[in-house]
Amino acid sequence: MSAEKKKTVLVFIRGQWCPYCNKYIESLQNLAPELQSKNARLVIISPEKPEFIEKTISKTKTSYSVLYDENYKIAELFDVLYTPEKKTIDFYEKHLGDDFKKSRSDESGRLPVSATYILDENQKIIWRHFNPDYKERASLEDILKQL
Repeated sequence: MSAEKKKTVLVFIRGQWCPYCNKYIESLQNLAPELQSKNARLVIISPEKPEFIEKTISKTKTSYSVLYDENYKIAELFDVLYTPEKKTIDFYEKHLGDDFKKSRSDESGRLPVSATYILDENQKIIWRHFNPDYKERASLEDILKQL
């Protein structure tokens, strides 16, 4: 049986330690019926290892797939990686401890920008929301408008 072709909404998150990410994932849950009716799937991409992804799922109660972006391969492909300033990394490590330091593939401190991409049925990018400010996310209305 051939896989059904669907549009894909890719959502990059920084990790379960980020309250903005968790709140956003919770709000995305409201899209579930619309996505189904538009023949689209939503996939969350996290730089965190599986045991930390489990925390994301339990904190947000999400029913979407959350993929571990091992070695930042997906983030690199979509060109969303950045390295926070040293003082920001130091702050995160001090306040978040292992949740920050041990949760990712390496200790570079790199993070994905909290971007959203929409791919058509042939996996071509047809829309993106990209804002280095992690508090700014793609609105649910905008995502639906593009599907």
